[in-house]
Amino acid sequence: MGTTQPIKNRDELRLFQEYYRHIVPSARNYALVMLGLHTALRISDILKLQWGDVYDFNKQTFRTHVSVQEQKTGKENTIALNNQAQEALAAYMVSRTCTETNFIFTRTTDYTRPLNRSQAYRIIRRAAEDALHKKHISCHSLRKTFGYHAWKQGTPPALLMDIYNHSSYRITKRYLGIEQDEKDDIFLKIEM
Repeated sequence: MGTTQPIKNRDELRLFQEYYRHIVPSARNYALVMLGLHTALRISDILKLQWGDVYDFNKQTFRTHVSVQEQKTGKENTIALNNQAQEALAAYMVSRTCTETNFIFTRTTDYTRPLNRSQAYRIIRRAAEDALHKKHISCHSLRKTFGYHAWKQGTPPALLMDIYNHSSYRITKRYLGIEQDEKDDIFLKIEM
């Protein structure tokens, strides 16, 4: 299959998450992966985030929610920042001098400019190829992986449709690669 895929296997997902944490340590890249996996945001929206969007400098604590005006749809979206995303951001933050208006994910050569999409893509691809030996994983896989595992853990289809701004559950199932999984389950469970 030539399209971007979610990481469906939980063991592979753990390997992928740990790549920039332990195998090739990079606090920035690890935070990028974790924020992508735990917010279901498009990479374009993640790359434009500033530290003030996720961290309250007055209270010196991470925000519980991040509000984003989605670049693609123009819609305002509020997303809870879970502990895993906050911990990854905190580990990255200690290695940086941050202000509210600094971009979170910057180039190593210029801390005033955000990473571009192609650099983010290379970061994700490297982890996928080295840790998982997979080629069909990209930045968009992070978004799809969130939805796939949310669905497997029982999240109602209507909520997933809302998160992704899809007009039907059929679109969401195709997007997450669920249709084939459901078909496979039928064939594998039938005993005659």
